[in-house]
Amino acid sequence: MSSSIIAQNTGPVDSAAGSYYERHIFFCLNQRANGEACCADHRAQQAFDRCKSQVKAAGLAGPGQVRVNKAGCLDRCSAGPVAVVYPEAVWYTYVDESDIDEIVESHLKNGRVVERLLVPAHLGR
Repeated sequence: MSSSIIAQNTGPVDSAAGSYYERHIFFCLNQRANGEACCADHRAQQAFDRCKSQVKAAGLAGPGQVRVNKAGCLDRCSAGPVAVVYPEAVWYTYVDESDIDEIVESHLKNGRVVERLLVPAHLGR
């Protein structure tokens, strides 16, 4: 084991310095069989696929960088489709590939929130 790894694990972990990824983006891909609103009905899988490919193409994927993850219901159905970026806990909605590209470029690459795509705080299920 290298000394840098040992040094990282010897004391209290700072949430930013001790995180395996700098950011995670989770896409709700939930499908509801009962006809209720759900992200899967709004091309969420395609948005996830686009984000994953854009993150890889930009060289942002991997340890210390960005992880693109699938999620089940995130309980923000009325705002769907939704994705959330952690550790900032920034909730986005999106319409098309250009929205996903903007989230990747602005937030995941440069740390700037895309204000126009934010989910209003009051919208839940």
